[in-house]
Amino acid sequence: MLCTCSGQQFQFEENEMPQSPESLATRDFSVSGLSSKTGDWDSKFDDSQVDDVESTLKETLSLNYEEARALLGRLEYQRGNFDAALQVFQGIDIRGLRPRIIKAIAERTQHRKTRPKGENLQVNVMSMHSVSLLLEAILLKSKSLEQLCRHKDAALECKNILDIVEAAWPHGMPEGIRGESKLKDMLHKALELLPKLWKQAGFLEEAISAYRRALVRPWSLDLKRLASLQKDLATILLYGGAEVPLPPQFQQVWGHMIPTSNIEEAILLLLILMRKVAFQEINWDAEIMDHLIHALSLSGQFELLAGHVEQVLPGIYSRGERWYLLALCYSAAGLDDVALNILKKGLCHSERKHKLHLPSLLLGAKLCYKNPNHACEGTNFAMKAIEFTNNQEKHLRGVASHLLGVCYGYCARSSISDSQRLRLQSESLKSLHCAATIEKDCPEVIYSLGRENALQRNLNTAVESAIRYLDMVAGSSVSGWKLLALVVSAEQNFKEAEAIVDLAIDETGKMDHLDFLRLKALLQVAQEQPRNAIDTYRILLAMIQAQKELKSWSNNSEVKAVKDLETEAWLDLSFIYTKLESWTDSYVCLEKAKSVEIFSPKCWHATVNTKP
Repeated sequence: MLCTCSGQQFQFEENEMPQSPESLATRDFSVSGLSSKTGDWDSKFDDSQVDDVESTLKETLSLNYEEARALLGRLEYQRGNFDAALQVFQGIDIRGLRPRIIKAIAERTQHRKTRPKGENLQVNVMSMHSVSLLLEAILLKSKSLEQLCRHKDAALECKNILDIVEAAWPHGMPEGIRGESKLKDMLHKALELLPKLWKQAGFLEEAISAYRRALVRPWSLDLKRLASLQKDLATILLYGGAEVPLPPQFQQVWGHMIPTSNIEEAILLLLILMRKVAFQEINWDAEIMDHLIHALSLSGQFELLAGHVEQVLPGIYSRGERWYLLALCYSAAGLDDVALNILKKGLCHSERKHKLHLPSLLLGAKLCYKNPNHACEGTNFAMKAIEFTNNQEKHLRGVASHLLGVCYGYCARSSISDSQRLRLQSESLKSLHCAATIEKDCPEVIYSLGRENALQRNLNTAVESAIRYLDMVAGSSVSGWKLLALVVSAEQNFKEAEAIVDLAIDETGKMDHLDFLRLKALLQVAQEQPRNAIDTYRILLAMIQAQKELKSWSNNSEVKAVKDLETEAWLDLSFIYTKLESWTDSYVCLEKAKSVEIFSPKCWHATVNTKP
């Protein structure tokens, strides 16, 4: 059939005259179950049906070369013969037909409402049915290449559809388009397929560009498809690993909120999707919330994240889950007291009819573990968590026992009654030993056990726990070295403790040297070596000044810690000079301490005590 065409149309019989110069694609036909409607791809065909179609087309219809190949290629694609379909589609000269397709789309949709009813289009303009048939051929050719694992070639073919439609509709799909539903369907499928093909081919930048291209113009996408494209773009921007700047031609869609990075663009897209979910324009999608949590966590916008958690409609999360997520957000933002107040709601009398939420109990205990002032509340959280595990989840039971033991220790140190303090100390060690039995390979449990033994003056056990902890973390823990040095110094082995501090300075990073230098100076003072201590303090203060000039600290907590350390160093120096009766130097050190922290009570107390 294709050979006899040779690029020319079939001729009608002598007694038949064509009613229109348009080709086969301008009419609907039905032969052996085949419909010319371009969206009907579901029928299955055998060889006899294909022969019947060909013979019928030859005898009764006018079909040009390209459209015949489009129809036959569709048949081969539906039968799963992707190689054969590709060979048929390759015979269509899309490059040569492209100007006619663009002209047909543009002229048949331009001023549709204002054109007089009786006015006809030019005779040589291609029908929209022909356009849809040829665009379908391009789309099926792309899908055939995809099935043959030629993803790059498939993406380039699919891109032709967007290039053609954009050339005809540079400002997006015009309003009031009704009769071109097949054309819209082909366009929408191409918009969804193109970025996926680029991803399969491994070209992430092209995939991101294809997503942006689909979203920057109004293509009359339904809400579900539009949301799917926005979510997929946000996902690839977050996890793609390639920073692709937003081109100037795509910036206009954002108005004055132009994103400066891929993460910002992903956050804006996810916020748009969450707004649609809040207004019930689209269904709830847990993946959107997961991506938003990840994106806002990367950018440190935890309070903003808490606001969006609160906006989630009731029924999506249980009460315990909602409070747990809110508490996590506020805790990450540094608002531990706010997070703890939220978690306390789960322990209220009104919540007894609801099932306890184990992660909330553990988080509450951990927040109390970080703040000794809430230690008694931490014991309640931890005990309820242990009861909830019911000897089944051993790991979580071990975590809860660890937190309970630490909170018991805090309570013991704030206890007024000796009998109560002894009981709490005993309960603390008991809980920590239980945690160490369950979590044998957890270094934090071993550290807490060694610290509690040190505070209760069980020095030999504390030394063993500290050494075991350092072995487990390969000597990389600052707190572990400090604990070991302090325990050894508590045994009056100051020289050995100083050697441990020197070893810790060699094993840890430069940013951790400040605390060790002050500890070394204090040990030298304890050994009655004031001159050595003064030299150590000079090194410490010089390092603090150098790091101030370099602005090495990134957050307020680090700045405050270094500020307090500097104040303590000047006060220690003042104390040493006072012992040496060097009053002038002592006053100079006090003035330095006041210049760092003028409202420090220690500074004014030292001023009174250093008067000769």
